Amino acid sequence: MDLHAGFVAIIGKPNAGKSTLLNGILGQKLSIVTPKAQTTRHRIIGLHSEESFQIIFLDTPGVLREPSIAEPLNMLDQRMMQNVRQATKDADAVLAIVDGNDRAEEALPLLAPYCRKGSVPLAVVLNKVDLLTALRLRQLVEYFELQPGIDAVIPVSALKGRNLKDVEEWAVSHLPEGPALYPKDAVSDHPERFFVGEIVREKIFQLYREEIPYCSTVQVLDYKERAVGKDLVQVAVYVEHESQKGIMVGRGGSALKAMATAARADIEAFVGRPVYLDITVKVKEKWRKNEEALTNLGY
Repeated sequence: MDLHAGFVAIIGKPNAGKSTLLNGILGQKLSIVTPKAQTTRHRIIGLHSEESFQIIFLDTPGVLREPSIAEPLNMLDQRMMQNVRQATKDADAVLAIVDGNDRAEEALPLLAPYCRKGSVPLAVVLNKVDLLTALRLRQLVEYFELQPGIDAVIPVSALKGRNLKDVEEWAVSHLPEGPALYPKDAVSDHPERFFVGEIVREKIFQLYREEIPYCSTVQVLDYKERAVGKDLVQVAVYVEHESQKGIMVGRGGSALKAMATAARADIEAFVGRPVYLDITVKVKEKWRKNEEALTNLGY
């Protein structure tokens, strides 16, 4: 049996459902998911392997507005958009995820600079169709089918798992013939400590409000597996100001304790072992605008 293997980039506006789609196809949680923009900051590789194919999914940060002189993107946002461009450059096919319930027709102009129309197959995955009337769904499908450079329109509900097989089959049909690029039992090329950091960051997005999720980042300083007892995980959370540190820690450390408790439960479920999680909060001023700081923090 001929084997097909290749890269499929997943792009879309923030909260369109990119990570939910990836998690649904993989059958497990790989990318963190929250209702806030910037939940995904890195390019996440998800591996979906069967006997006859291997899809290397590239889950990307949400595509932001085009920068302007009046409103330039900060260095972090610029690097996130570089991740999107690189993913589509590497891809054998591209899935453009569009939230059908949120001004769907406005999505393509924003995504267009990141779509190499005509050079790689492009499918519009129309998400959240369970929230649409039959008439509205038909209108959107017809609208996107008329747009140049689009090879397919696939209506799905990523959250409810509807029609995800159609997305998989479309992706497989556009993979080049060739050997698997990763072990068949692997789900990602990222190490465990990367996902540990992502889990902590997810809890920050879920439990804190206003600017805290956006001004904070996470770095796993140490991860020691122990033959006896709990694994040791040491994590630093960086914010930009002392006032933000105070909010992150909370009165008497209550906010930090709640976040760490929630993160530890998910980390233990992910690695399948008990862990001792030690989180410290530090100030790194203007880290989002500092190229050296971003590089040191893994961006």
